[in-house]
Amino acid sequence: MTLGDLQRDFRLWLASGAQDAAGRLAGATGAGLAVYQNNYRAQLVGCLEESYPQLRAHMGEEAFLHAAVRHIGKYPPHAWTLDAYADDFDATLAALFPANPDIHELAWIELALGAAFIAADALPVGPADFAGVDWDTVHLRLSPSLRMRAATTNAAAIWRALGSGATPPESAMLPEPGALIVWRSGYVSCLRAADLLELDALATLQVHGSFSALCEMLVGRLGEDEGIARAGALLADWIGAELITGITAD
Repeated sequence: MTLGDLQRDFRLWLASGAQDAAGRLAGATGAGLAVYQNNYRAQLVGCLEESYPQLRAHMGEEAFLHAAVRHIGKYPPHAWTLDAYADDFDATLAALFPANPDIHELAWIELALGAAFIAADALPVGPADFAGVDWDTVHLRLSPSLRMRAATTNAAAIWRALGSGATPPESAMLPEPGALIVWRSGYVSCLRAADLLELDALATLQVHGSFSALCEMLVGRLGEDEGIARAGALLADWIGAELITGITAD
């Protein structure tokens, strides 16, 4: 057996407990291998607990540990850093709890907040930077820390309550679908609940970059007067939130 073969078998044993791999590890005892496997799994459980503290509190220790063990059995580490191990946990949660969208959305919030915190730096623009711009040709760049998705539950309210130490509300479906928006302002990752129109507006700006394309989309949804007014209100809000990090003109 070459060193490469030994390493592959040892990795296979750690990840899955495969007995055929254990049998090829010459001189290794079952008890000795179990020590390594227990340490390996304990580290991965700790990684998931560190990445999802509010989700763990919301689900309860037993349910979270059950999900973590299932995840570890199916998904070995895939990157050079353990920080990336939490990325696929949503797939395990979706398989184990298909009827609990609050769990899926709360997991997304925690992962997105962490990703926003380590996203690339970009200086925000302020109101003064817009002086003299041609609104028909100006392009706007959104913060690289921006993360967003549709939402169907009150997961944002649950996360805020858990984060502040308050009693969280009962999980509930929203009266109508909404959105979750995450980004970094300065050195703080931020979360807010929004409506689907703002989600679509941000997606339009992210794809096209053009303020005129944003206005066209909103006018098509709301009519000319209300659409233009909403575009201006959204832009002012995004500037204040430090979501706009670049201005260019054609």
